[in-house]
Amino acid sequence: MIKSMTGFGRGKYENNGRFYTVEIKSVNHKYSDISIRMPRFLNNFEDKIRKRILEEISRGKVDVFITFENYSNIGKNIRFNTELAKEYIKGLKKLANETEMEYNINLVELSKMPEILKLEDDENDDIIEKELLIALNESINNFIQMRQLEGEKLISDILKRIQIIEEKISEIEKYSSTLVEEYIKKLENRVKELMVDKIVDENRLSQEIVIFSDKSSIEEELTRLKSHIIQFKNFANGNSPIGKKIDFLIQEMNREVNTIGSKANCLEITNIVIELKTEIENIREQVQNIE
Repeated sequence: MIKSMTGFGRGKYENNGRFYTVEIKSVNHKYSDISIRMPRFLNNFEDKIRKRILEEISRGKVDVFITFENYSNIGKNIRFNTELAKEYIKGLKKLANETEMEYNINLVELSKMPEILKLEDDENDDIIEKELLIALNESINNFIQMRQLEGEKLISDILKRIQIIEEKISEIEKYSSTLVEEYIKKLENRVKELMVDKIVDENRLSQEIVIFSDKSSIEEELTRLKSHIIQFKNFANGNSPIGKKIDFLIQEMNREVNTIGSKANCLEITNIVIELKTEIENIREQVQNIE
């Protein structure tokens, strides 16, 4: 299945007061580049999240956004610094005695003192990981589905343009088959116009024809161009990532068309070459979005 590198997917999961949301979006990129933003509490899952995404994609700049709201007791642990609290009490009593101020601190006020209460992560990583992966997998499935849908649209448009290119190649073949014959007639007429006795040196004329045929022959370029198109179609019918492969083919096709334009001494072929280059450039732009 051909995939676009552009896509978006969202996944959600909720269980016993724990809410997970995972969003994945991507744009085209030469390589795979994954950026993950999530609460620091979940940082120990980053490698697993990255590996899971890489199982599904080979190219693209991917941004992952994860939010986690926890209203349960799992994943939390409150630590009370008893020894530090005692030191606060001891110090405040001493201050009250020395200043003859009333000592009236209570437990709530004491808990607000710096470093007295701390919210720490507990050892429930397995539960958090399992629930997070549910949201992640839903997000990935929606993400891949959108990339496949976009990929189908892209390849459909590209294959239509390939069909146009094949038609243009057939037109060029018709014109190229008569190039040498037309050149022979023009050369003979021109020579006769310049010569008084109207006698043509057949050997010299044959040499000129051979030279022209060699310079203007585009058979090899047309053959390679048609071969590239066959390869392109084969790639398009495959399932593996093809973006880099068809990007290379498009470059080769453009090179052959440029050579045809420079060698063919024919206005009609030149005009067709311009049309071919336009279609190839349109395909090249589309290919940049294919994985």
